[in-house]
Amino acid sequence: MTTFVLALLFGVVAGSRTFMAPTAVSWAARTGSLALGGTPLAFLAHPIAPWVLTALALVELVVDQLPNTPSRTVPMQFGARLVSGALSGAAIGASGGALVAGLIAGVVGAVAGTLGGRALRGWLAGAFGNDHPAAFIEDAIAIGAAVLLVVALP
Repeated sequence: MTTFVLALLFGVVAGSRTFMAPTAVSWAARTGSLALGGTPLAFLAHPIAPWVLTALALVELVVDQLPNTPSRTVPMQFGARLVSGALSGAAIGASGGALVAGLIAGVVGAVAGTLGGRALRGWLAGAFGNDHPAAFIEDAIAIGAAVLLVVALP
């Protein structure tokens, strides 16, 4: 059961910040906290994978602040979050022998994270009268949640 909850929660992180969840999963796999050897997702433990994903996550944090960045609910953005949640959830599931179930849990989490994150950020932006503080808070929540989830891996 823990595997499915973790896969779901990594999906929620993916729904908030597309590259944050796969980056965390890749670092966990690289450092040995997540056993992906012998699975189709073993590439996440490759020495270069966490660095590439970290760079993409950092770029995403910057691009998210730009005024012309599309909404997370447009098809391309939403789809990327679903793929990210699926990948992250599948990796968590694969480490426990349940790749497909983890994938499904990751997608469900990504949907919840995308829609819930949009609602939270909209509410925060309204409260602050500005989107930038809301975006920074959402960034901090996504980063903190990713770190906590990696620490929580069995």
